[in-house]
Amino acid sequence: MVERFDRAWRVCATGLCFSGFGLGGLVLRVLVFPALSLAPWSAARRQRACRHVIHHAFRLFLWLMCAVGVIRYEVRNARRLDREGLLIVANHPSLIDVVFLIALTRRADCVVKAGLARNPFTRGPVLATGYVQNDSGAAMVQGCIDSLRAGNNLVIFPEGTRTPADGSLRLQRGAANIAVRGGFALTPVVIRCEPPTLRKGDKWYQVPVRRPRYVIDVREDIDPARLAAPGADDAMAVRAVTLALTDYFSREIRRAGA
Repeated sequence: MVERFDRAWRVCATGLCFSGFGLGGLVLRVLVFPALSLAPWSAARRQRACRHVIHHAFRLFLWLMCAVGVIRYEVRNARRLDREGLLIVANHPSLIDVVFLIALTRRADCVVKAGLARNPFTRGPVLATGYVQNDSGAAMVQGCIDSLRAGNNLVIFPEGTRTPADGSLRLQRGAANIAVRGGFALTPVVIRCEPPTLRKGDKWYQVPVRRPRYVIDVREDIDPARLAAPGADDAMAVRAVTLALTDYFSREIRRAGA
């Protein structure tokens, strides 16, 4: 009986949290970002202010999810995110992974679908924050490199979408392209959620039998130059780094679950 009540409460609380998330996004789009656009600042400073707002809004959302008993979480080696110009790469087991990483990282930038800039509900935040859009491969890579060189911390999920339920990883080459062509180290973050929730294909109300616990583990930087053969051209290096990242995350996820 207690377990049934707990699960029913978590369904209601999850709905409450996501309703609050939507309402908060509406307030930001209608009130906060338009007000910030009137400030006599440069475009770069205005974007930093908008990203700062998103950072704290996501921290508030995580606090709410914990306070009402929807999730628990632990962050390991968070101090490694207290730097600038980080290329943060992470696996993507659940819907709220990006919320964790932006909430934990100051001056966070990320790659978003270009369609979000045309959607009336997301257009405001996407344009206000200046997040990099994935509308063009070469332009996206250069935009990410420029963002990192400006001191922003770029969050990328190399899978491009949430990990399938079978756990198989299929990494795209965007993160490796940025690392190789821009000469940036990779800061890997291994995310684990037990029991799994909010996976690809899951509905928000399909809560697990017990409260999920997230572990966000920030690992030591990886030098992409060590992952490619000496003298390899950029295309070969990108391929080698992508394969190495696939092996790395597959291995570390299995080890974390052992």
